[in-house]
Amino acid sequence: MTPEPVERGPQVIAHCIRVEASAEELYAIIANPHRHHELDGSGTVRTTAIGPRELQPGDRFRVDMRKYGIPYAITMHTTRAQPHRVVEWRHPGGHRWRWEVEPADDGGTLVTESYDFSGQAAPLRKALEIAGVHRENDGGIRASLQRLHDRFASS
Repeated sequence: MTPEPVERGPQVIAHCIRVEASAEELYAIIANPHRHHELDGSGTVRTTAIGPRELQPGDRFRVDMRKYGIPYAITMHTTRAQPHRVVEWRHPGGHRWRWEVEPADDGGTLVTESYDFSGQAAPLRKALEIAGVHRENDGGIRASLQRLHDRFASS
């Protein structure tokens, strides 16, 4: 199974995949910034983070990153958290990352990850588009969802 695109508008990249795990089990990983490296398909999120173990609206958390061999840290602001359903945080650049979990009738869970760049200032949005960041994030979302799917797939 591979991630499927989800239409959310021209400035949102979103994909969905079915995972053979409960919404509660998946939410425990997604809502814990200390575990985000377990999800990351982009290869940029490191194993160290500072912040709560379960995000709540208004929480801030810092995640150590590395891209192109350069280490850096980003502090995010949690904009939404609804247990076992959705977690969203805002990046300092104005975009939002969102994870949604929806229990399926037959026991699995549909997981959607999205990158909403509508909140970026127009010059930044254009610069990131030209640099290929939106395209890279699209690939990272698909890889993250595939990684999550494969982690819980039956052997």
